[in-house]
Amino acid sequence: MPITLGDLATRIGGMLSGGDPSFGIAAAATLETATPHDITLVDSPERLHLLARSRAAAAIVPAGSGPLDRPSIEVADVHAAFTATILLFRPPRQLARAGISPQAGVDPSARLSGNVDVHPFATIGADVEIGPGATIHSGAHVMAGCRIGANTTIFPNAVLYENTIVGERCLIHAAAVLGGYGFGYKAGASGYALSAQLGWVELADDVEIGAGTTIDRGTYGPTVIGMGTKIDNLVMIAHNCRLGRHNMICSQVGVAGSTSTGDWVVMAGQVGVRDHVHIGDKAVLGARSGVSNDIEAGKIVLGEPAIDLRDRKLQLAALSKLPEMRRDLKQLTARVAGLEGGTARPAADAA
Repeated sequence: MPITLGDLATRIGGMLSGGDPSFGIAAAATLETATPHDITLVDSPERLHLLARSRAAAAIVPAGSGPLDRPSIEVADVHAAFTATILLFRPPRQLARAGISPQAGVDPSARLSGNVDVHPFATIGADVEIGPGATIHSGAHVMAGCRIGANTTIFPNAVLYENTIVGERCLIHAAAVLGGYGFGYKAGASGYALSAQLGWVELADDVEIGAGTTIDRGTYGPTVIGMGTKIDNLVMIAHNCRLGRHNMICSQVGVAGSTSTGDWVVMAGQVGVRDHVHIGDKAVLGARSGVSNDIEAGKIVLGEPAIDLRDRKLQLAALSKLPEMRRDLKQLTARVAGLEGGTARPAADAA
């Protein structure tokens, strides 16, 4: 059902500016997709000019934006208010607790706490422990000896190899693989021999693992992901790595073995990190950076090889001037050649 502008402003704690408070809003949408019955958002004063291109009936805007070309609701936090608006129109689906499906494969030795959901065709191995409120979706495979914390959700077709430890309130998205063998081999006369694979993977509380991400087990001990760390889709974390708390690892990052990070580290998309390096607290690795040495705490680096962001910008600025510099050099070379041809004396005369 539509919600009036006045009612919506009250619900999200905003102030209606312009327009009829009784006008009905049917949905919330982005600037590009909004229809004349929708409300949209503009999250900064610098972007208010984009509203003119939108068909939206109204907009949620930062406080103090002033009169606009259509009704607006001014709020202190645009994204929080727009999130609340979307939830009013599209509330999340509340699935009833399903319990343990008779179509799930649960080993008799597994220990499942109360209020655990195991969906059809999920597999729970021997000696697995699952805490209260956890959800294991269809097709997920939790192998022997794993421990899953309370209120953790494992989405379809994720695989947890044996002895994987997952904390509380974690999210493991579809097709993620935790605890696969590390890529460690020793060359011998008859070929490559796989190194010891006796470790495991350990996630602290509130960790999120994206779809298709892989985290390899340690050689002898754990590969560790610290509390609150969020890992995007299609990320590779190799054996023996130890990531700190509240790291943000974006898509397609690859981290080689035995690398460690501090807390609040950010790795942007497609970053590559070599083995046995340490990334300090609050360091930021720019997109597609290639890291081959330790990074100090608080540093922002970019490029291949990754260097300080300011130095990289200076390099890029110099590179952009190369065509102009080449043209100038050719002109100067021609002028010098002309001057030398007109004034230079033969070697014998000079003697």
